[in-house]
Amino acid sequence: MDVVVGLDSGTTATKAVTAGIDGRVRDVASVGYPLQVPGPGRAELDAVRLQGAAIEALAQVAARARERGDVVVGISLSAAMHGLVPMDGAGVPRGPLVTWADDRAAEQAAVLQADGRAAGLHARTGTPVHPMSPLLKLAWELGQDPDRVIGTPRWGGVKELVVAALVAGAHVVDRSCASASGLYDIHAGRWDDEALHVAGVVPGQLGEVLPTTTVLDGLTREAATATGLPAGLPVVIGASDGVLANLGIGAVRENVAAVSLGTSGAMRVVVPAPVVDPERRLFCYALTDDRWVVGGAVNNAGSVVRWASRAMADDGGPDPEGEAADDLDAQLLAEAEGVPAGSSGLLCLPYLLGERAPWWRPGLRGAYLGLRREHRRPHLVRAAVEGVCQQLALVGDAFAATGLPVREVRATGGSVSSRLWLRTLAAALDLPVRVADSPEGAGLGAGLLGLHALGALPDLEAATELVAVGDPVLPDPADVEVYARLRPLVTRSTTALADVLSTLDGLTSPDRTG
Repeated sequence: MDVVVGLDSGTTATKAVTAGIDGRVRDVASVGYPLQVPGPGRAELDAVRLQGAAIEALAQVAARARERGDVVVGISLSAAMHGLVPMDGAGVPRGPLVTWADDRAAEQAAVLQADGRAAGLHARTGTPVHPMSPLLKLAWELGQDPDRVIGTPRWGGVKELVVAALVAGAHVVDRSCASASGLYDIHAGRWDDEALHVAGVVPGQLGEVLPTTTVLDGLTREAATATGLPAGLPVVIGASDGVLANLGIGAVRENVAAVSLGTSGAMRVVVPAPVVDPERRLFCYALTDDRWVVGGAVNNAGSVVRWASRAMADDGGPDPEGEAADDLDAQLLAEAEGVPAGSSGLLCLPYLLGERAPWWRPGLRGAYLGLRREHRRPHLVRAAVEGVCQQLALVGDAFAATGLPVREVRATGGSVSSRLWLRTLAAALDLPVRVADSPEGAGLGAGLLGLHALGALPDLEAATELVAVGDPVLPDPADVEVYARLRPLVTRSTTALADVLSTLDGLTSPDRTG
């Protein structure tokens, strides 16, 4: 069979997903790498290791494709958003890649919020003014070392690194990743003048912005030798991982949302043209020129249960890892199923890793409210799950307020294997939730976009039929009522406690310079 490899370069691993022209996943290879935390507020990747992982993952699926007799007809790229890396004129990295989770630019975000510029930047670029964005990362770099910012030939992210490893000479970025940078005017279709001024860079340092369906010159001889694929093999520039996750689970039609529930989470819908939430709760990033993805990402999802398994089941030994950690998470979730919706009056603000949507406010911390002596571990675990699902429901409320009603949800991610997560999500959203058969959302989405770019998939809407999903999990009416009553309390408590939580964060967080 003719196949396309969707290459999904993420924050902890790169996956190569081989997709046939029937839209089915035929093979997956994953190559991991550690997230480096060399100091307070920092979250980085070894840029050279990330490039090497792309080559390794491609080599693995290429070898197995030959064994099956499949013919790889192209590569299509997916990349984690919001990264920033300095590169020389040939695309060779000059330092680590700073990931979305790095929050050293909190002060720069606060300045733009306070002086009123954040509203206009968000409205034009579709990207919230938050430390995650490359705009704010560059502003931080500018404050630390202006000569470095001005003198670096290229600034890019994960996509630019992978393109440089596979394709000769290309100083380009796709419109999807550009639209998630905070530097690109999604309405005018060009780099934004004010954002460039804030960042201290010029358009030539950021590269040419191309449609996501652009077929680049082809695989270099060096990359071909390393991967076992033919030189000149078409490489589709592709899009960002978030928007491709919608495509990979078939959530590309009107009124169908995609929810990701992994370590973190997100809820997204596809629209035909850019839409910006006037309340600045949602992002808007490109999928193709005529399909845009509106949504909100939350920092905490499965990570809250993993935290609970370490904090509430500690036997004094080392933290469990791998399958042992998964088993303990499953045990805690099973215990929590015995607790009624609403966790007997216990409310969790699950901001263990801070929070993005719908608040986009640095410095938020987690909290339990309403804690009583009769509450036990299952109550705390269930309240944490409910807290995450309520954050996603607030994103859903923002959709409705922006004129984007949702009728169905398609879900993917490690947490969707849990009945508690699915039932809580369905009830919080008051919507049926269907789980995608394949967990490879972004990688499969990249493959489907590649098939479309190469002419094998006439219309992306066909992905709705190609991607298999399970039967819907329906919301329980009684639970829906409970969560609807509790959700305003989430908003009120977050608003009321935001300054307190931010002050606590400042008191206990070491200096983030350097």
